[in-house]
Amino acid sequence: MLDSHHHLWKYSSEEYGWIPENTALQQDQLLPELAAATSAAGVTGTIAVQARQITQESDDLLAMADQGELIRGVVGWVPLVADAVAADLERLAPHPKFVGVRHVLQEEPDEFFLRDDFHRGLAKLPELDLRYDLLLFQRQLPVGIKLIDRQAELGIVVDHIAKPEAHNGRIQPEWRKGMKELAKRDNLLGVKFSGLVTEFNADSEIDPDTVRAYFEETLEIFGANRVMFGTDWPVCLLRINSYQAWAETVQELVSALSQTEQEAILLGNGEKSYQLH
Repeated sequence: MLDSHHHLWKYSSEEYGWIPENTALQQDQLLPELAAATSAAGVTGTIAVQARQITQESDDLLAMADQGELIRGVVGWVPLVADAVAADLERLAPHPKFVGVRHVLQEEPDEFFLRDDFHRGLAKLPELDLRYDLLLFQRQLPVGIKLIDRQAELGIVVDHIAKPEAHNGRIQPEWRKGMKELAKRDNLLGVKFSGLVTEFNADSEIDPDTVRAYFEETLEIFGANRVMFGTDWPVCLLRINSYQAWAETVQELVSALSQTEQEAILLGNGEKSYQLH
């Protein structure tokens, strides 16, 4: 299994102000913790994704990836709107494990998605054979589609099935409509089935049937050749007890599929999307 989406950090309240107080996230989550979690779950490779918007984190993640074979790829951060972004990209791109870039668009206004300087930076990614991770909320899907259409040469992976407004017992029609429109784009390489548990209202239980419904809808819309397993660990620990619990959930969800489809979702689609060697 390849975990297509997790984070690592040396915790401090100053650098990770978005982490809620009195939660399991307020501690270091580094290579030893990742190794223990993945080993228990039978995960043999991962993609580490940025959690802070500083270039130094890209270097830090690559340094951890260099310490072994567990981290197979890094999706880092660079200042895509900066005039000097080309220098950062040209420094990082030669590293064999630097596979993509992400900006936390979910925190930006819609206007940011279409900024010319942002798109100037995005346009440099395909030149260096890098992917872009699109992180957005369900409500941002319309402008996210406009972004994708302006970057037809850029391979894009959607994080956390576009962070739906998850409510027990139903799927939002706005999410379904937006995802069906996304699926028409040829440069939309994959969709990560991850991050769903934290989109449920914190005051409600997570309904397994609703999780299954989102998986089945995602699979129907994108097909088994574009859906990929990810955990969003350690953020997922806000709502579930362990890394292994989500891995087992996804294994159960794919269990009725063919062996080829299971291998694609659990391993192959992530390898293909990020061009892992």
